[in-house]
Amino acid sequence: MKRLGFVLLVLLACEEHGTVTNDFTGNEAVYSLQAGSEYEVSGIVTVKEKADGTSYIITELNGTEGELFHPVHLHLGNVGTPDAEIAALLNPIKGSIGKSETTVSHLANETAISYTELIALNACIKVHLAESGTGRDIVLAGGNIGSAVDNTNARSFLAACK
Repeated sequence: MKRLGFVLLVLLACEEHGTVTNDFTGNEAVYSLQAGSEYEVSGIVTVKEKADGTSYIITELNGTEGELFHPVHLHLGNVGTPDAEIAALLNPIKGSIGKSETTVSHLANETAISYTELIALNACIKVHLAESGTGRDIVLAGGNIGSAVDNTNARSFLAACK
């Protein structure tokens, strides 16, 4: 009887494991974020392709703390483009956690965008100190993504947002 119970347990475990769906294709791109102000904050952005063709963006920062939420924007153009248009608002980063996760299927203007289109986009990610007030114009960290990626130092020319 013990052996039958063990076999049933193994079969159930295998069956449950077999029904797990993988939401991701395995395609991903990783970009660095450089400090954009006097705050010593840096990090990475990982863009993963979901099985449905959309993008899952993980923004991770080192050097944040506290309960403040830091807005994360996807902008058109490179990090040096002044008043760059916001292409998408990503979920904010809570300082104590230092991480944000967002599924992106459309841009702010409601245009659908696939993973392939997103990683080819001439764009950048900027993380702001605050949503409003004087902290709105302080970019904690930023970096180019997609076709905007180059070998220049983002910190030396990181432009403020609209």
